[in-house]
Amino acid sequence: MGNLLTIAVVHLLALASPGPDFLFVSQTAASRSRAQAMAGVAGITLGIAVWAALALLGLHLLMARLAWLQRAVAIAGSAYLIWLGVQLLRSARRRPGGAGVARLAPDAWRSLRNGLFTNLSNPKALVYFGSVFSVLVGPAAGVGVRWTIGALVVGETLGWFALVALCFGLPAVRRVYLRMARGIDAVAGTVFVLFGLRLLLGARPG
Repeated sequence: MGNLLTIAVVHLLALASPGPDFLFVSQTAASRSRAQAMAGVAGITLGIAVWAALALLGLHLLMARLAWLQRAVAIAGSAYLIWLGVQLLRSARRRPGGAGVARLAPDAWRSLRNGLFTNLSNPKALVYFGSVFSVLVGPAAGVGVRWTIGALVVGETLGWFALVALCFGLPAVRRVYLRMARGIDAVAGTVFVLFGLRLLLGARPG
């Protein structure tokens, strides 16, 4: 029980740290709708479920051994984040009131897909889950305990980003966003590009 609580707190702190997932959900909720944002939340949660399952199965150890595979996944992820950032920067330049995510996610299915890709773009999540599970779970933990932990982090992710979507989808927040859309898109686009470049530089051999 103590380990479950510890993992819950650690994961909540990780979720609260602003990153690409947070930017994607808040941007979608403010520029489109809560429904669009919730579809993105479902995609992000699905991504977390994939990383957690891989870590529970011990595949983070395989990734650590196969450096070329880790680099390939990181390069693909960084390319996606940079692409996403460039789309937002182009939106900010072309339309004074434009909302980049409106074009990136015109329907719920695309929003879900983009949320999934945004989360899966960072293979370091597998290292994070592998480290947390290795330290706090241990090899002696049974299958039931492991999948309970997996369900915990997935549920926590869904709850946190649903809250973010609800907050940024409030009418007052949306009005502020629409007044400042160009600047917000420019900042968000820059942050996505920087995240992508950081991931790309970290994927270089040596």
